[in-house]
Amino acid sequence: MSKLGNVLGAFALVLVCAISAASVAEARQVGAVKDGWLVMKVHSEMLDEDVLSGSDIDVDVKNGVVTLQGTVPSEAARARALAVAKANDGVKNVVDQLKIAPARGSNMAAKADKAEDQTQRAGEKAADKTVSATTKTGRAMDDGWIKSKIYAQYMADWNTILDDSDIDVDVENNVVTLNGTVKSAEAKAKAVSIAKTTEGVKSVRDMLKVAATR
Repeated sequence: MSKLGNVLGAFALVLVCAISAASVAEARQVGAVKDGWLVMKVHSEMLDEDVLSGSDIDVDVKNGVVTLQGTVPSEAARARALAVAKANDGVKNVVDQLKIAPARGSNMAAKADKAEDQTQRAGEKAADKTVSATTKTGRAMDDGWIKSKIYAQYMADWNTILDDSDIDVDVENNVVTLNGTVKSAEAKAKAVSIAKTTEGVKSVRDMLKVAATR
C-alpha cells in the first residue's frame, strides 16, 4: 500500500473513532433526558385510568428502567399501573414496588361524612366539591390524580422550558410539594405556576432549586 493510502486509512480510522465517541456521548445525553420525560409520560398515561382512582403512585426512571412505588386500592389497579408503564416506548423494564391499601376518602366514608354533617357543614362541603369530584373520564380527582395531572402538563412544556428538569411532585390533601431541580429561574416559575393552576390544588410548596450551570 502506498504512503498516501496509509495516511488516508489512518485518517479514516480516526474519523470513525471520533464519530463513534460523539454518538455514544449523544446517546447518553438523550438517555438522561428520556428518563425525566418518561416519568412525565407514564404519569400522563395513568391520568385517564378509572381503575386507578384512589391510587398514590410514584414513578422513578433510571436508564429506562421504571420503578413504581406507592399504593393502589386493588390488584386490578396494580396490574393496570404496571401495564400502562410497560406500554411506553423507551421503557426497558418495570420494577413493581406497589402496595395495596384502601383509598383514602372512600365512597362509603364520604357518604357517612355527608350524612352526619349535612346541615352544619353544607357550605364547607360545597367548597370542597371540586376536590372530591369525579373527572370526566371517571377517575376520582384525588391526590394521585392531581399528581398525574401536573406531570402531564409538565410534559407539554418538556421541549421548551422544562427540558433537563428533574421534578418530584408530592401531593397530600390537595397540597402540592415540588422538589428537585430545574435549569433556570424561568423554568422554576413555570413549574410552580402550572402546579398552582391545576384543578383541585389548594396550595403549592416550592422547594425547587435551580441547577448550577457549568
